[in-house]
Amino acid sequence: MRLEGKVALISGAATGVDGELMGFGGATAKLFVREGAKVVLTDINEESGQKTASEIREQGGEAMFLRLDVTREQDWINAVQATVSSYGKLDILVNNAGTGAQFTVEDTSEEVWDSQMDIHAKGTFLGTKHAIPEMRKAGGGSIINVSSIYGIVGSPSSTAYHAAKGAVRLFTKSAAIQYAKENIRVNSVHPGYARTPLTARGYADPERYQWVLDRTPIGRVGVADDIAYGILYLASDEASFVTGAELVIDGGMTAQ
Repeated sequence: MRLEGKVALISGAATGVDGELMGFGGATAKLFVREGAKVVLTDINEESGQKTASEIREQGGEAMFLRLDVTREQDWINAVQATVSSYGKLDILVNNAGTGAQFTVEDTSEEVWDSQMDIHAKGTFLGTKHAIPEMRKAGGGSIINVSSIYGIVGSPSSTAYHAAKGAVRLFTKSAAIQYAKENIRVNSVHPGYARTPLTARGYADPERYQWVLDRTPIGRVGVADDIAYGILYLASDEASFVTGAELVIDGGMTAQ
């Protein structure tokens, strides 16, 4: 097993395990458990989060759920402390919580801008800040920050989302350099278009769906497991020489 004996904390992990359309967090939690990890799922959606953790336990895995608002520092302090209290250490952090906002520069309100920066950039910063001391005690660790292809390239809309995901990308590189000598690796994952609970409504529009297919060389929309397997690689010891990297998982879209 690739994560035998490891303890992982995943933000934005509430949605989808048992036959449902999965989000990246739920898919990653399920995969981590299958590979031997103990997993702490966190989210603001308590009902769905508890359900997901319960389903994992019913399938024989070790998992617990904690409510976590990634924009609140005390929530992060509590989540990390609860993880260590329950499982003895913290080896892996997946900063996955996020949401979209499709507005041009002129249509973006200050509220939308602040929300995108708080959830993506600040949330990633706070999670990393409070995970590092526990990883140091454990002799190292792996932090995976979920950005987006739109943290690398632009588009005609989603201005605040692009800015926030771009911040995640460069924050990752800075943190990777700072903590490499302590055996704490920090990498980013950049998903392309994938079918998740957050995007399903958009793909119900045939024109929108075809637009995505036409721009994806591999000829299909991604699924949550496509992203989860990339996260698994970066979390595992197989990636022990990988830090400060950006793993693009987009079916070739940004290679054009």
